Amino acid sequence: MTYPPVRGTLVENRPLADLTWLRVGGPADALFMPADEADLCDFLAALHEDVAVFPMGVGSNLIVRDGGLRAVVIRMGRGFNGIEIDADAGTVTAGAAALDAHVARKAAAAGLDLTFLRTIPGAIGGAVRMNAGCYGSYVADHFVSARVVTRAGEVKTLSSDDLKFAYRQSELPDGWVVVSATLKAEQGDPAELEARMADQLAKRDATQPVKDRSAGSTFRNPAGFSSTGRADDVHDLKAWKVIDDAGLRGFSIGGAQMSEKHSNFMINTGDATARDLETLGETVRKKVFQNAGLTLQWEIKRVGAFDGEAIPSGVPQEQDEHGAKAP
Repeated sequence: MTYPPVRGTLVENRPLADLTWLRVGGPADALFMPADEADLCDFLAALHEDVAVFPMGVGSNLIVRDGGLRAVVIRMGRGFNGIEIDADAGTVTAGAAALDAHVARKAAAAGLDLTFLRTIPGAIGGAVRMNAGCYGSYVADHFVSARVVTRAGEVKTLSSDDLKFAYRQSELPDGWVVVSATLKAEQGDPAELEARMADQLAKRDATQPVKDRSAGSTFRNPAGFSSTGRADDVHDLKAWKVIDDAGLRGFSIGGAQMSEKHSNFMINTGDATARDLETLGETVRKKVFQNAGLTLQWEIKRVGAFDGEAIPSGVPQEQDEHGAKAP
């Protein structure tokens, strides 16, 4: 296929495994890293409408299947990682490629509290798309607007009403690319904010397999909300708890394993394939459904083609679509 001319970088048949935290997956038809917003707009406007587009962040929450991805992957680079602070207005505007942790730290230095972002893997574009959150705070709680480029190459500014945020999701249309987002934040003492983030990091490192190849939380909490971090946090409907109750902490298939340290973290022990990882996840879903009647929903996004037959869902289709039991 002939692609439109670009000023950035476009590579055809580009393997994606090295761009994901789990280090698995086949090639994309093409990988495009735009030089700037105008380059992105021109490319999408000229790209044939039948060609699928997949915006990809830093690959922190993603399994690319072994057969690869029949799409043009859009990956934002240095031209999209700026962070601008307006301390008087209490807002932070960050490019889609700005890492969540960097945004939290820069905001804290300016006396603005976005500390919930400090331990969330990934970048701002993905955080907006999935309404990332922890410790009882979500992107939706701070969201002002997002600048996006549509599949047709048009620039739009979206509000919360446009995105319809919910737990771990938004309604950003397929193929639309987040360019930047503006978040509001309360004022705080920089030293206190930095200390809070240090405490959050210490708790994360003590409870999560941060040195292993993982993609963060594998499944959404059946409770429908994130951990609050408070002493009175309830764990009955946390994903890790129902996985533990099904006896699956440390359970493995091939090179894929549910972490011994945190059972809702799926890790690549060294030689896992995407099929290993997805099969493990579906097996966990099946066993949790059998044990508790609860349908775990994937938090990790799985995309691309299978290298053989599709992996069957771990729970019956009617339960998978509608949920087996209300939390």
